[in-house]
Amino acid sequence: MNDVAREAGVSLSTVSYVLSGKRTISEETRLAVQSAIRKLDYSPHSGARALASNRSNVLGLMAPLRADVNVSVIMQFVAAVVTTARTYNQDVLLLTQDDAGGLERVTSQSMVDGLLMMDIEARDPRIPLLAKLRKPVVLIGLPDDPQGLSCVDFDFAGASRTAVRHLVDLNHRSIGFIGSPQASLERHATYADRARKGFTEACDAAGVSSTLRACEPSMPALTEALTAVLDDDDGAATAVTALVVHNEGLLPLLHEALAVRGLRIPEDISVVVIAPEDVALAATKPWTAVSIPAHDIGRAAVEMVMDRLNSDKPVEVRLIVPTLVQRETTSAR
Repeated sequence: MNDVAREAGVSLSTVSYVLSGKRTISEETRLAVQSAIRKLDYSPHSGARALASNRSNVLGLMAPLRADVNVSVIMQFVAAVVTTARTYNQDVLLLTQDDAGGLERVTSQSMVDGLLMMDIEARDPRIPLLAKLRKPVVLIGLPDDPQGLSCVDFDFAGASRTAVRHLVDLNHRSIGFIGSPQASLERHATYADRARKGFTEACDAAGVSSTLRACEPSMPALTEALTAVLDDDDGAATAVTALVVHNEGLLPLLHEALAVRGLRIPEDISVVVIAPEDVALAATKPWTAVSIPAHDIGRAAVEMVMDRLNSDKPVEVRLIVPTLVQRETTSAR
């Protein structure tokens, strides 16, 4: 930086201000400094700058790639976080394991300025450690007890309520729910628990009957779940005339699985899915959907962690409101 200052005929502090953008510099001076930087092929040393500023300009994103999660959907959130972080001149360190050792390593060595945590469980074992950190943390998910951490998430319970209200308005009186894999329920992933809870509450409030099944993202598992929902113990058809499906891995299979049973959509059965918009639109007949806005959630998470990094903003819990787009997979009874 001293060499750049001599070449440009300015002070060392002026070079620093041009590089950091922390103070207004005249256009003539800024161009002179940039010209000297190019001539000397100067590049700021990120490690030295981090030591001087106590900032790494890196955000940590923990996105565990568990067997029961849909990786393509997880990557939509990751992409949203990365693209938003770039607008703040932040890079993103992606952690795909959920072990405490990884958290302690990146925070104790000052590798990241803040953390964003995905795939939150109701009683998430990571939260006590996160709550003790001296770095801003934002949870993408809503645990039972955030312990003073900020949270942002989609309103999954509200999404199920929105789906049920739509079907009830179409005069469906018996509705089935096919949801996340059993492993997601057993570890109490908050999106899975809240979607099921919202569905049950909405059906009870509307006075309609309901049936719920967990399901792995495979054709044999889907066939079994449909049998459990649509057939009684004697193999006769139940009164179920509509389905709410919250499992993105099933959507490429669902048209075929219902066709095998001789069911036409929506003449014989109506279907509402809770999924990202592009997943709902990818079907041969796009699904009526309560859309999960992965980009909005990822952007909000980065904005919240940067707010807390740059100021003393209070703890915040933000839920993204669901909206439904009706297409040709639902109709009135």
